[in-house]
Amino acid sequence: MKKILEFLDMAKKISIHSKPKVKANPDYFTGPVLMQELTSLVKSKEQKIFHVSFKKRARTKIHNHNGGQILIVIKGKGSLQMYSKSGNNKSKFQIKKTDKVNLLEGDIVYIPAKKLHTHGSIDKKQVFSHIAINANPSINKPAKTTWYESDFKTKVTKIL
Repeated sequence: MKKILEFLDMAKKISIHSKPKVKANPDYFTGPVLMQELTSLVKSKEQKIFHVSFKKRARTKIHNHNGGQILIVIKGKGSLQMYSKSGNNKSKFQIKKTDKVNLLEGDIVYIPAKKLHTHGSIDKKQVFSHIAINANPSINKPAKTTWYESDFKTKVTKIL
């Protein structure tokens, strides 16, 4: 009976609307973005979870994650662009677009660990939002994102 009660205690229904949206760090985005940190609501230790809303064609700067990332599109139209890296320097290197995927409400996409990418809105009138689930790369190693300054075309100029 104790095990059943423990399970029921863990399986609580929580709304993403129960936590306020806050302005995302502008250093990591190209325009207005609001974010809700959801990890603490579900008390997850295996991943970090965010609800992210992009306005007016805003998008992330180029970045990667030390564990994989899953995006679940909630609203609007967006895109995911993947990049390859050339060069051995950690903070200055060449990039090349390798793939672009348009994202619509209901789409789910997986981004492998350490893959350079950017995602965000493609519509300047409509909000694009998704749930981002950033997986921990291993037990006791938290999910981490590395952000880069770039021209989105050919070069990364620094780690943010």
